[in-house]
Amino acid sequence: QVQLVESGGGLVQAGGSLRLSCAASIRTFSNYLMAWFRQAPGKEREWVAGITERGVRTYYADFVKGRFTISRDNVKNTVYLQMISLKPEDTAVYYCAASRRGPGDWGRVSGYDYWGQGTHVTVSS
Repeated sequence: QVQLVESGGGLVQAGGSLRLSCAASIRTFSNYLMAWFRQAPGKEREWVAGITERGVRTYYADFVKGRFTISRDNVKNTVYLQMISLKPEDTAVYYCAASRRGPGDWGRVSGYDYWGQGTHVTVSS
């Protein structure tokens, strides 16, 4: 049974940093595109960042460029999201997602095969 388990969320002051992790129990993890999404209260889930299978290419939503960095370790079957210069508007539940065939558009929620349960990030002003 495939599982994605996020960790690393918490409460941080504006300007602070957090590093999220997503451990995947996928035997062929290196064959999957991985992404991070987030969902704030009352809002739709939105794509944050994506990384290709070998980690060669990374992609970011405009609102996190220069502040967030996605990376992966295919030996540890883990994808990370390093977040710096956090803002109150970054407050959300953060989810990791895995796609075997590629989502088409990074933001297409239905294009992902597996999702984690989410980790809460709260940024205080």
